[in-house]
Amino acid sequence: MNARLEPQAFGSLAALMAARAAQWPDKPYLLAPDSGHALTFGALAADAGVLGERCAAAGLERGQTVSVYLPNGEQTARLLLGIMACGLVVNPINLLCQPAQLRYILSHSDTRLIFTWPGGKAAIREALREAGLDVPVVVTTPDATELPALHALPSATQDARPLPPPEPDAPALLMYTSGTTGTPKGVLLTHRNLATNGANVSREHALGPADRVLATLPLYHINGLVVTAIAPLVHGGSVVMPMRFSASSFWHDIARHGCTWLNVVPTIIAYLLNDTDGKAPQGVRFCRSASAALPPEHHRAFEDRFGIGVIETMGMTETAAPAFSNPLDPQQRRIGSIGRPSGTRARVLGRDGKALPDGQTGEIVLQGENVMAGYYKAPDVTRDAFTHDGWLRTGDLGYRDADGYFYITGRAKELIIKGGENIAPREIDEALLRHPAVLEAAAVGVPDPAYGQEIVAFVVVRGATPCDDTALRAHCLRELGRYKTPKEFRFVAELPRGPSGKVQRLRLLDPA
Repeated sequence: MNARLEPQAFGSLAALMAARAAQWPDKPYLLAPDSGHALTFGALAADAGVLGERCAAAGLERGQTVSVYLPNGEQTARLLLGIMACGLVVNPINLLCQPAQLRYILSHSDTRLIFTWPGGKAAIREALREAGLDVPVVVTTPDATELPALHALPSATQDARPLPPPEPDAPALLMYTSGTTGTPKGVLLTHRNLATNGANVSREHALGPADRVLATLPLYHINGLVVTAIAPLVHGGSVVMPMRFSASSFWHDIARHGCTWLNVVPTIIAYLLNDTDGKAPQGVRFCRSASAALPPEHHRAFEDRFGIGVIETMGMTETAAPAFSNPLDPQQRRIGSIGRPSGTRARVLGRDGKALPDGQTGEIVLQGENVMAGYYKAPDVTRDAFTHDGWLRTGDLGYRDADGYFYITGRAKELIIKGGENIAPREIDEALLRHPAVLEAAAVGVPDPAYGQEIVAFVVVRGATPCDDTALRAHCLRELGRYKTPKEFRFVAELPRGPSGKVQRLRLLDPA
């Protein structure tokens, strides 16, 4: 049996790490398969203390920002968690950032120090040069087992005071959204936000000290950081952290390290289904899917093939990852639903800002202790992100059923309006995925003089399976009817995605 801890509401990550180090100093927290090294709870907390001393000696002060531009690995986790525990604000930078985004983030975040690896040094140096910034860069490696040395900043003094421990409402994490439709926004999350949602994940999935998860998602994404790195600190479990995701070694790594649960995004599920040789080991209790809508066809196919139940969830950077979850009990899960509120309060609003009754579609809004403090240095944007009475606008369109389960039909900004009728792109995606030759699909609206918008579907074909416009049009006419059948089908090698695996539809219309 997996003896389960009742998740506690720790005030800060520093307090959480100290508690686990005192309770299980020699218990592995993180296993690094690339190096074969294990990082214990005791060592993690001790390293955070050393990092705090070095940062103070270097001249850093409480609340200042430190950026981390590294792939997954033991060192990456140690730095991200340790920087926050010191009372500094950590800024994990998305490795998929374009040069202009990287320049903006380094400048806007007011970063005082940057950690990177040899493969990222050139990009960081160039971004700093073009932005006219003079910020120290420390080069390490993702799988290093020792903290890097720090040189004194110009502000350093000989009598530097230790950094005081952070308060629950102190900022801990500055994470920038992908910014595909504009300038990236810096989401500012507090210690309370992060610790609360680590406890929410642990409680929702009944996780305990014997549970172990494979870190398949990057730590520079909120899902990877909170669900696979912070939640195990709450429930006393452990995480296996390879430096990169590999579909071919996925099941082997899970079997070799005895992982009991999975945290993936729909893209990974699609990859695993496309790997004809993959076979799931025994002992995996459930698979958690997040960050984007999981097509029901992929949901059923994964469960049928691998014999592992899928728990669909939903969250966003602004809510420190999960805000909704299907129940752990398989009999209570609903395919196609994001589940019920998890540690949050949720409602659906109409265009007039009033709550809608069950079954009616509007914008989903949220409240809870995991909701962000705001956007960094953007008071106007922060104000617009909330309703007048303090509910966070998710930008997701959806509805709640009579049993309290929520369903997302699309993004407000991605809604297709054809001839005055609202069409959810996801409905078209899912119809296309029911065709045996389609691996992935994404529908978007394009300007049309007659209807205002017409529908174009971008399609990734499964392997060498033959498929053409005629076959897809006939399929869609049967599944959707003439009005919702795409006017055009465009075949592509892959769909553009953000770090969470979510399809970025609006980029499909970008000629670049």
